Amino acid sequence: MDERAELLDLLRENARYTTADLARMLGTDEAAVEEAIAALEAEGVVVGYRAVVDPTKLEPEPVRAHVECNVTLDRETSYADIADRLAGFPEVESLSLMSGDYDFALEIEADSMGEVSRFVSEKVAPLPEITQTVTHYVMETYKTAGHRFEDGDGDDRLTYSP
Repeated sequence: MDERAELLDLLRENARYTTADLARMLGTDEAAVEEAIAALEAEGVVVGYRAVVDPTKLEPEPVRAHVECNVTLDRETSYADIADRLAGFPEVESLSLMSGDYDFALEIEADSMGEVSRFVSEKVAPLPEITQTVTHYVMETYKTAGHRFEDGDGDDRLTYSP
């Protein structure tokens, strides 16, 4: 693995590592690490840094949903055009073009199920190219961005019933 890939792996693991920590782990000097990070940011490889938050620790806990969208394209509209419109909504946490049974996958976060429902019915579904939406509400999250969330009881054994 090259040094650039190793640096990216370390940043994905913990974006709060200091340049001194990264230099030590990579066996190089801080100036080289700073230069490499600046280059990754300038090239658009690294586009941001974000804390991973356990939503169950928030009060009130946000409602999260995955929304499947099917679309029909016309001569003037591309997937990128539709993605640009969907990505512009602040409720959309992530957006992906998918293969398989539906075209786009949206991850939505809001304060209530009603707010998610209104967002989908009033902003997403009315787009002329959207032919169908299916909303799945997240019931529990066990792992996000490589980080596992604990359930708090410390007992990770499976229940056994004869």
